[in-house]
Amino acid sequence: MPETIGMTLDIGAPEVLSYREIMQTMARCLGLHRRWVIPVPFLTPRLSSLWIHLVTPLSRHIARPLAEGLSNPVVCRNSTAATLMPQELLTVKEAIDESLGKIAQGTVETSWTDAGTVPGDPDWAGGRAFEDRREVRVDAKPATIFRAICRIGGANGWYAADRLWRIRGALDRMVGGPGLRRGRRQPQEIGYGDALDFWRVTGIEPGRRLELRAEMRLPGEARLEFRIEPQTRRGQGVRLVQTASFVPRGLLGLAYWYAVLPLHAFVFNGLLNGIRRSAEEELASCESR
Repeated sequence: MPETIGMTLDIGAPEVLSYREIMQTMARCLGLHRRWVIPVPFLTPRLSSLWIHLVTPLSRHIARPLAEGLSNPVVCRNSTAATLMPQELLTVKEAIDESLGKIAQGTVETSWTDAGTVPGDPDWAGGRAFEDRREVRVDAKPATIFRAICRIGGANGWYAADRLWRIRGALDRMVGGPGLRRGRRQPQEIGYGDALDFWRVTGIEPGRRLELRAEMRLPGEARLEFRIEPQTRRGQGVRLVQTASFVPRGLLGLAYWYAVLPLHAFVFNGLLNGIRRSAEEELASCESR
């Protein structure tokens, strides 16, 4: 509107609520019981952000400015914006319900979990790179296999050893990492830069390849790659190659690799075979229709 040029406008909802009331409204929208809220006589943003990091999916880096902002009133000082730009304003409950509806429908376009740097290949100057390479034959089309790969993480889980994944995620949260709480933006589709629990998509070629970089707290750099390759002989299905790579930092990094190496047989074999089963089951389901 031309009338708004050069103006500073307060934009808000048609109601004034306290943070406590907003949290209780959110609980009702999620179908939860009334939340217990215990007031404290002081606010320490650093301690608050660490606590938020521990008990919610939010990173401490995002939580800190949010915690600092709790001391600031954010009530509109006037209704000039509503007068100059008349429109229907959503209540807090209506806005929450609309957001939850988009999440349920899988139509979320962006998510705070995707925030963060997405660097290119790191400068691995020297040092030894460890690899755990496994492969399996899959009787399905590359597109079907790729869809099965793209379902990993979040509420879908990791096809196998979910308890071990949860333990690793809990340990990561305790030392300041993202853990598994941030999940994923959409249940079926992923794109470059998307977060998948404590991984981030750093390479994607639909139907051919998916690369993930670990954002968990590690004494080194870790990546997980899935590559779909055709078999040399006709009628032999498709080969799915899964490669976990790790470049350690110092002796602690070497100790970490050898400490978790015995678990790879459960975690990575289970993941690889879970993708195979999912792809073959999807193919069988399509053929039976």
